[in-house]
Amino acid sequence: MRTRFENIAQLVTAAGPARARRGAEMQALETRTGAAVVIEGERIVAVGPHDTLRAAHPDAEVVDCGGRVLMPGLVDSHTHGIFGKPRHEEQELRAAGVGYMEIARRGGGIHSSVRDLRARSEDELFALALPRLKRLAAHGTTTVEVKSGYGLTTDDEIKSLRVIRRLQQALPLRLVPTFLGAHEIPIEYRTAPRTRDEYIALIVDEMLPHVAAERLADFADIFCEPGVYTADEARVILGAARRHGLQLKLHADELETAGAAELAAESAPSALITSPRFRRGASRRSPPARPSPRSCRGRCSSWAAPGRRPREPCSTPGPPSPSLPTSIPAPHPPSTSRSSSRWLSASCA
Repeated sequence: MRTRFENIAQLVTAAGPARARRGAEMQALETRTGAAVVIEGERIVAVGPHDTLRAAHPDAEVVDCGGRVLMPGLVDSHTHGIFGKPRHEEQELRAAGVGYMEIARRGGGIHSSVRDLRARSEDELFALALPRLKRLAAHGTTTVEVKSGYGLTTDDEIKSLRVIRRLQQALPLRLVPTFLGAHEIPIEYRTAPRTRDEYIALIVDEMLPHVAAERLADFADIFCEPGVYTADEARVILGAARRHGLQLKLHADELETAGAAELAAESAPSALITSPRFRRGASRRSPPARPSPRSCRGRCSSWAAPGRRPREPCSTPGPPSPSLPTSIPAPHPPSTSRSSSRWLSASCA
């Protein structure tokens, strides 16, 4: 069955080179008037003048966009959407010149959100996250990556990922779940008798198997930064994640340069990078997108988002450890079908 989108005030397309845009290309958008779009299943089959497509596809189901804009849906590839209390007070500290890691040393930052999330129920976290994601959708976002990472215990990380699964079922959005149990070293593992090695073992031996068994995540992420996780520790955790079929991401060189780009190159092509240093020198391709229709009731959204590659490596130099592997093992098949899918997004807003 074909569907024809019509009565479009402006049609914005992503026509152009099939790769990431650079420089002035990023300001170039093709905007058409008097146009329509025809889709069939998960493919856009025609874009052209309204009268031409109406004549060529007379039996298509019609979606009236009500004189709105039809445009590619936005893809938010990095969100921390599962949390309780916002940390607004820390913005004042940052504005006053207090550094990110100093706030963390005072018990703020991630540690503050961890204490808050652990005290909340799954239902409460769901109720808090739902309007956040609805607001993203209202502004044209149709694909959202959502991380755990504020639990840092097996139960609380699983709780967060189950909230994301419930949100997937409740919203007409594509949510891509990421396990971020290595967001920080919990405070209770930073002082004797517990150690950071014990927490890393907990991630590798307990959290990751549980996440994989319930198919709760497509990606695993880690915060590689001086004072958080080192490159050697990241290599261990990412290797275990890959063995469980997860694709890889890293928070990399976010605050300081610490070998993240090198770790990314080592784990390529499956490590997604969010390092400003790496992005400046990296070339990225945007794979062709396939549309997947959704609903349009005054505000239509017909999906398709470019396929994802892992996105962030990280590291902090530390003393070499002969017990740690020197490379990340080759990938196993992904544990969820969504991991390798390619999407595209379009929304009438």
